Parts: sequence; C-alpha cells; structure tokens
Amino acid sequence: MSEHNTETDERPGFAWDPEPEHAVGGAHFRAELNELYGHEQANRHLGALLTDLGERNLYDAAAQCNRCGYCETVCPTYMLTGRETLSGRGRNQFVRMLIEGHAKNTSDAAEALNTCLLCSACTSVCYAKVPTADIVLEGRRALTGYGDNFFARAAVNTLLNAPRLFAFWLKLAYLAKRTGLPRLAAKMGIYDFIGMPGLAEAEGGVDRVPLRFASEILRKDPELRPEGSKQPGWAYFAPCGPNFLFPEVSQATVSILKKASGPGIFADNQCCGLMAHNYGRLDDAREFARRNILRYEELKAAHGEFPVIADCASCAAFMKSYEQLFTGDAEWRPRAKAFAAAVKDILEFYPADKAEHGDKAALEKAGTVTYHDSCRACHGQGIRHEPRVVLQKLAGKQYKELPESDWCCGGAGAYAFTEVELSKKVLDRKLRNIASVQAGTVVVGGTSCLAQIGAGLRDAYPSARAVHYSVFIDETSPKN
Repeated sequence: MSEHNTETDERPGFAWDPEPEHAVGGAHFRAELNELYGHEQANRHLGALLTDLGERNLYDAAAQCNRCGYCETVCPTYMLTGRETLSGRGRNQFVRMLIEGHAKNTSDAAEALNTCLLCSACTSVCYAKVPTADIVLEGRRALTGYGDNFFARAAVNTLLNAPRLFAFWLKLAYLAKRTGLPRLAAKMGIYDFIGMPGLAEAEGGVDRVPLRFASEILRKDPELRPEGSKQPGWAYFAPCGPNFLFPEVSQATVSILKKASGPGIFADNQCCGLMAHNYGRLDDAREFARRNILRYEELKAAHGEFPVIADCASCAAFMKSYEQLFTGDAEWRPRAKAFAAAVKDILEFYPADKAEHGDKAALEKAGTVTYHDSCRACHGQGIRHEPRVVLQKLAGKQYKELPESDWCCGGAGAYAFTEVELSKKVLDRKLRNIASVQAGTVVVGGTSCLAQIGAGLRDAYPSARAVHYSVFIDETSPKN
C-alpha cells in the first residue's frame, strides 16, 4: 500500500493514483514513487520522450537535468522574476519531485508549469539537451481539469470534426470584432466580470481580421490543384495562423515558392494538432496527425517525393516531432517519422541563391530591417543562419542584428492571454531591443510572434511594424 494517507496528504491541482503500481511515461513506478498521474490517465500522456540522449520515459528525461544552472541565463521567466521555481531546472525538478511524491506544495508546481513559455531556450544551452518543454507539458497534462474547459473542448472538437463549421463560427466572431463591440466590452470590464480577462488581450492582439481564409483562396488557384500537377516541387501546408488570421502570409509563401522553386500544390490539410497537443488533448492531436499523414501519403503516391512547406515555425516544429506522438504504435510511428522528414519551414527552405538586393522603393519604405528568431525556429528546429543570409542579401546595409534576437517575445500561443502580466514583461524587453536598433521593420517566422510583436509595436513603437518572412521577401524582391 502507499505510505501516503489520502485523507490527510492532499495535493491540490494534481491527480494521483493510490494503487500499488501503474504506468508512467512508458515505465512502471510504485504509487509512492509516482504521484504525477494515475494509470487511468495514461492516454493523456506521451508514452515516451524522444531526447538527444535517446528514447526516455518522463522520469528519466527529467532526471537528465543535473541542475547546473546554464538554463537560468536564458530563461525569460527566471530572468524577470529571479525565482528558482520559474527556471528550466526548477521546473524539471518539480516534475521529478511530483513523480517521486516529494513535492510538499503542488500548487507551487502548477504555477511553475503554467508560467513556462515552452520556448526551449533552456534546451538550446543545456549540454544534455533536456527537453524541458515536453516535460512541462507532461506535468500540465496531469493538472486537474487541464484542457477540459468548454472553450478548449469546443475549439479542438469543431476544428477536428467540423472544420467548415469552425471557419463559419470564426467568421461570425470576426464580423463581431469589426463592429467594435468586443473592444467596448473590454473597456467596460465585461471580460473581467465573467472571469475571462484573457479575452480582452486576445481581442486587442490583432488589429485586422480576414473574412476570407487562406484555404478558401488557395483551393481556387488552378496552379495549386494536385490533379493538375505531375511532379510538384513542393506542397504548401497551411497552418492555422496563416490560414485563419494572416492569409496574406499564406499567399506570400505560395508566391515566393512559385518563383523560387517552380510549380507546387496545396496540401488542403487539417490543423497540425499543436493546439490539442499543448492543451492536454493528445488523442485529438494524434487524430490530426493521422489525417495529415494520410493526406501526405495520398499525394506522395500520386506525385512522388516532395517537401511539405509550412510558414509558421511553431507548427513546422511540431510536425517534425510527430514521431513522438506514436512511440508505442508500430504502425503509425514509421509513417509519422517519414512525414516529419518531409516537413520544411519556409525559413529554411527558401533558397538563398534566389535572393537579390531588394527593390529600392520597398526597402526605403521598410527602413532599418531586423530579424526576431521565433522560438520554435531557432530552439525547436535549429534554424538561425538560413533566414539571415536571405535577409542580408535583400536588405543589404539596412539589415541590423537584433540584440537578444532569440529571446521569446511572450506570445507563445495563448500565453499572452493566460499569463498576461508575465507576457507583457517579456514583450517589453523585446520592444526595447527593437527600439535600440531603430528598426522600421521586424521580420518574424511565427504567427504568434507576428501577432504579439505587432500589437506591442502598435502600442509602444508605431513607427515600426512586424512582418512575416514570406511577406517581406514577396514585398521587397526586385520587380521584374
């Protein structure tokens, strides 16, 4: 029997199993050595983590952290607060202690896990490459009610099973935004009154919303229809950000791909599943992945090998990690690995030899150009050099390197809406660095960064603008 008394040893916020033995992250631990989650919750967790040191269960992955402290030099939340529990090593140790049953105050653990930006800067500087973001997500999935709120369930279920209905409801929300009523509700404090202050931040995060989505536009492009192409040089995968919020990004990506890499096709894909993955709905994330893998295999059978191009760094990084979703599945694991190998971020795929010095009028309008490394590009995919080569060729002497370019901007998906104060502090540091180089244009590769930095610039530094990498290339490339 467990040594813990369930009547007196309460651990708020986390579920734990008093049964003698159960599975954790692919391995078995006695109950007194695992209080993170119980066997009945196993479907909410990954079977194993694929780390630089090999395949590991959750406990072994967390135990790879030797508490050296290098992560603290790059962790935005630690640098802002100075709190050990809000650092990479602090979070890893909290998860380890929760598994061991040694954490005395699990509400503190919940705060540590929920405030992580998942930027993976800690992993980049770690000698063992401890996958802190994955470890944190495993911890979050053990939180009571995590991913089970009404809006999370409704959004994921509708996006998965009725994508056209999801698009319809989104357009209704965008129409409401255009009336100005959501802004009025924010000013009146209605969102605070109903206990959802993050909605005010979400409403104010984007100044313009589209009523035509990228997928609708691209389906009508005769040059992108699979049936009309024998050997495409690429397939465009429309992530949700460019599709539903920034369709101009999708259009620019397709435009520059056509010019640089020849004919291609539109994958006509579903959501990559990142939202479901990050918000505790792993079964849904796997189903999104399966459908995209099946679509890729169908197109591959008809057209042969081709790269799958995405233009949101977060989604590209997640699709490259699809194998981790299926570590215990002999059928789907190799198929996920093959799909992941075909995925390329536009940041790495666009050929530098196709870039020329930019159009004079466009560069004059752009002013000083700088580049913000989206976290899931630099830390998640190791993409740093390729976009800089292209931007330096396009902008020439107008390009200036951004101090702390690889520090998170505080967007991090929904983080800006759920951890409002911390997000603003992280963003403020980014804006100060942008101002230090007197940038007129900040080029980014992630749509969360595009929304977050764009909103920050409009408020604090309106003479500059944030622009997606694809859009900047399309705007500034010489006009023939």
